[in-house]
Amino acid sequence: MSEPILEQDEERPVRALSARWDRALAVAAFLVALLVLKQVFRPFAQGGQFYLVVFLAVTLPLVFLSYGRSADPGPLDWVLALLAFLAGAYPLAGFDAFLDRQGQLSTPDVIAGTVLLLLILEAARRTTGWVLPVVCVAFIAFAYYGGYLPPSWAISHAGVDFAQIVNGFFNDATGFYGTPLDVAATYIVLFTIYGAVLNASGAGTFFVDISFSLFRRSRTAPGRTAATAGFLLGTVSGSGTATTVSLGAVTWPMLRKAGYSKENAGGLLAASGIGAILSPPTMGAAAFIIAEYLRVSYLDVLVWAILPTLLYYLGIALAVEIDARRFGARPVDVEAPRAWTVLRRGGHHFLSLGVIVVFLVLDVPVYSAVVYATGVAALFALSSDLRGWSRLVATSLAVGVRGALPVIAVCAAAGVITSTVTKTGLGQALASALVDLASAVSSNPAVVLAVTAVLAAVAVSVLGLAVPVTASFVISWVVVGPALVELGVAPAEAAMFIFYYAVLSEVTPPTALAAVAAAAITGGDVVRTMWRTWRYTLPAFLVPLAFVLTDNGSNLLLHGTLLDALWVFAVSALGVAALAVATGGWLVRRAGVAERALCVPAALALLYPDPRSVAIGAAFLFAATVVHVLVNRKENRDA
Repeated sequence: MSEPILEQDEERPVRALSARWDRALAVAAFLVALLVLKQVFRPFAQGGQFYLVVFLAVTLPLVFLSYGRSADPGPLDWVLALLAFLAGAYPLAGFDAFLDRQGQLSTPDVIAGTVLLLLILEAARRTTGWVLPVVCVAFIAFAYYGGYLPPSWAISHAGVDFAQIVNGFFNDATGFYGTPLDVAATYIVLFTIYGAVLNASGAGTFFVDISFSLFRRSRTAPGRTAATAGFLLGTVSGSGTATTVSLGAVTWPMLRKAGYSKENAGGLLAASGIGAILSPPTMGAAAFIIAEYLRVSYLDVLVWAILPTLLYYLGIALAVEIDARRFGARPVDVEAPRAWTVLRRGGHHFLSLGVIVVFLVLDVPVYSAVVYATGVAALFALSSDLRGWSRLVATSLAVGVRGALPVIAVCAAAGVITSTVTKTGLGQALASALVDLASAVSSNPAVVLAVTAVLAAVAVSVLGLAVPVTASFVISWVVVGPALVELGVAPAEAAMFIFYYAVLSEVTPPTALAAVAAAAITGGDVVRTMWRTWRYTLPAFLVPLAFVLTDNGSNLLLHGTLLDALWVFAVSALGVAALAVATGGWLVRRAGVAERALCVPAALALLYPDPRSVAIGAAFLFAATVVHVLVNRKENRDA
């Protein structure tokens, strides 16, 4: 567990830098960390927009020096890094005058903005691949050539002059320096620093050790350990793929001894790891964007995520129990101290997590709360060797910044999409088209909402196959979000719906990154590992529909009374259990075709939290149980 667990899901492999260049970039990243911390306690007098310009100007060059084909940066990388700094810092030369030129940029402004646009697209390509830059170029082309589209098309518009397009990117609150980059510069980088410090203090090892010690020796212990360790590591990681890698390195040997196949073990590891993006209190980057878009506290988003996260891991836990029985997993002797001993030695690692939650409850800004939590985590890493401790903290600050670079590139590129959607009205046009398509199926408002939600879920999932979670959420929010809101879905439910499907696209074949990472560890077949991962996470694909289809579903986000929330959670848990039986083929004993077939409508009905639907779902589940009991009695008599 010595490796950092904070590499983001969006990240492609970094350069294998030589020691000299690695130290140089570490120093640069450390200085950026100091800039970020300075902004928390002594913000720039010129305002938040000024800070974002400075932040992008000093982090974008690090992307070109950290990512590329060669081991160390070459001449082209240095040229791009220099251009990134100059173009990024351009607005700082007469910042107020630059802002005053909004809508009427000078020729040098347009040139600098265009150069910065190209560099951001290249940075996104280096960190995420070709898809996101191509999507951005498509949006730019749509903005410029929209006037050539047939007027009868819902998405046609008058077209936008190129200088105005660049103005929207370079000198507008919806462009490069919009909400996504603001979230990356204000929250994400601080949380990655916090996670790096916490991991350096030994928290990652503690979370795995406590998971081992809790379950010890039983045939379900290996699977339970992997799921629990994945959840605990996820609370400080916020990265599905990185958590999967860290988890697999430790738990795969144990799963192999227990008799798990390479594909089943890989599926369990990937499913457990991807939950990191859904798990409070350090969720994925999109969760912070939700808070900014909706103008709510990040604590609100954490609260909304509690019950869905529990349902997600409940589905994994049930699949673990079923697999242990269905495939005959073997008990494994794990050399681990007793849980109380592990907790006594390392329980302090939970304190910094508690600091975040308590400070958020006390209405302390989230960026301040995470800095204080980082300080607590650093204090617990304190040793008598102050020089070594100082080096550990400085290294963790640098690791945190370098781990955030891919998200920074993605968030800057996301500004291209949000700006063009705003200028062209594309979001509302596509939302209306989506609602019209659903209305063609039926005039019943409930049916229209259901069809729209299903189409939206498919659209977000497909989009997520090609772009990172953060970009997938931003694009889907401006395109799909208005359609759901137009049909009466509250913005909070719509945002969490989109967020969950953006995350779940990470486990959807054929481009499930977490499953690919798990297969690399276990040596299993990649495609089969993807399908095993999908089976482990299948209940999670249905739970978000409950957010938007009924008023009761909002109770899963704790929007109602506690009693209402508990009722809906209990019903949804039954639905998850029914789906686990249908996909896993086990109830009390091996379930036959009839029981599994009855559990499918049971699950679908129970995950639609309306009293009549719940009654129907309970009836199907009861029927499946009766059939199972009768079949087993007959088999016992025949035996």
